Amino acid sequence: MSTRKRTWGFKFLAAAAAVAVMLAGCSSNGSTKGEAGQGEDSAKLTKVKVVLDWTPNTNHTGLYVARDKGFFKEQGLDVEIVQPGQDGADKMIASGSADFGVSYQESVTMARIAGVPLVSIAAVIQHNTSGFASPAAKGIDSPEKFEGKTYGGWGAPVEEAVIASLMQEKHADVNKVKILNIGDTDFFTAVKRDVDFAWIYYAWTGVEAELRGEKLNMLYLTDYSDKLDYYTPVLATSESMIKSKPDIVKAFVKAASEGYNYAIEHPDDAAEVLIKAEPDLNADLVRASQKWLADKYKDDAPRWGEQKLSVWQNYADWMYEHKLLDSKLEADKAFTNDFLPEA
Repeated sequence: MSTRKRTWGFKFLAAAAAVAVMLAGCSSNGSTKGEAGQGEDSAKLTKVKVVLDWTPNTNHTGLYVARDKGFFKEQGLDVEIVQPGQDGADKMIASGSADFGVSYQESVTMARIAGVPLVSIAAVIQHNTSGFASPAAKGIDSPEKFEGKTYGGWGAPVEEAVIASLMQEKHADVNKVKILNIGDTDFFTAVKRDVDFAWIYYAWTGVEAELRGEKLNMLYLTDYSDKLDYYTPVLATSESMIKSKPDIVKAFVKAASEGYNYAIEHPDDAAEVLIKAEPDLNADLVRASQKWLADKYKDDAPRWGEQKLSVWQNYADWMYEHKLLDSKLEADKAFTNDFLPEA
């Protein structure tokens, strides 16, 4: 949720060819054998593994609620939530070592272009809540003020492309921005010591700044381009899982939907579920972040998780235009709404 807390598709590409080969010989994780259904006792529950994109945070609350409130169990599933290994969530999903996971539209897009058939099955948050943040004292309140400043990121090609896109709207020059790879450095440390601005999710780092009393200038991507209003994060699975075990996919998405809808309607209680499950998290931050996100999970969509073809197509077109993709995406194959419960 901070400048580094996401598993980007660009890092994923290095292993994409190997994963494509693995898929030819791998079916979904053996833990998903069996039928999913209501009324089964715990001995008959289907074991399912879900991998997070990074450390637990409020993007994931609906999954914890579904697990700990019994929504997954009601659908016949025994769900294990795990954190990703060094290879990242996408590779785990693609190879079958996890049945489902948290990913991002840009990551799924890159994977599919590389021949790795990941599929997004639900949008966790309806609109992109990320953007470029900086301490208010630095005065970076518009993209043209990036000129002469230092940006701290993680070294992905998309970063310079997005910065350039925003700056072009203001007739500014991205070549006048110094781009520095800061890795896992904490945002608040980095902007005081190393850089002027960074890319964050407001729901976590922005809310943390509020709690710390540190004022930020926040430039949301969606304020400058409709094409940058993409789904981040999403729940994803593999094409093989969809083809071989659609009943389990449907059961999983139904329970996850119940979990996120509970978080929408009961943010205070949902926060306590996450805090209890992950006691090392900053409890005050979880509570504040959960309130901030509550009306943004579904937002203006007819139901939680709904995805639009236009959103997938627009962002893929943007990526192709900025030479981040080698070919155009078949957007209608990258996502599905088929497993979502009726509104």
